Amino acid sequence: MIAIIDYGAGNLFSVKNALDFLGLENKITKDPADLRAADRLILPGVGAFADAMRMLNESGLVDVIREEVQKKPLLGICLGMQMLFEKGYEFGETDGLGLIKGCVKLMEPEGNLAIPHIGWNELEKNVDCPLLAKCGEGEYVYFVHSYAAECDSKNVAAYCDYGMKVPALVFEGNVYGAQFHPEKSGDTGLNILRCFAAL
Repeated sequence: MIAIIDYGAGNLFSVKNALDFLGLENKITKDPADLRAADRLILPGVGAFADAMRMLNESGLVDVIREEVQKKPLLGICLGMQMLFEKGYEFGETDGLGLIKGCVKLMEPEGNLAIPHIGWNELEKNVDCPLLAKCGEGEYVYFVHSYAAECDSKNVAAYCDYGMKVPALVFEGNVYGAQFHPEKSGDTGLNILRCFAAL
């Protein structure tokens, strides 16, 4: 079972709908017992880093998440991916979950490209990652974000180019993060969710 973590700041139902479409057992939950019983965890996120981390801390689930990722895979999506890092700088400096080394800062693309970055962009593979096992070269996925991770290249499975190299898919141990929305990224996104469910 995949537990979709409900802490008040996630696009829960689009993720659930994608998992339902794939026939994958899942549950939206804020119950620590459900997170402990699940085989995998998904941390969605919509909004601002500081607000989302405040809500996650207030949910009482932070310690449970940190414990459970020692045993099972976790996928952070969009803001949920950004929260996996040590710090974010949206509306001031805020501590993240610290599951991947690095921080999240406002994008500064070259070429006067618009922020937020909204739309389809190509994944450029960087490091082998099991979530990309069913993805070929030149696959496109859907982004909506203004902030991007800054981290070691060894943790970046794929980048996208948006006037800068944007970490699109990151990982460390059992922890994975997608800056894009796999649940809104057509067959490519569904294949990434299938690969996550197979970990």
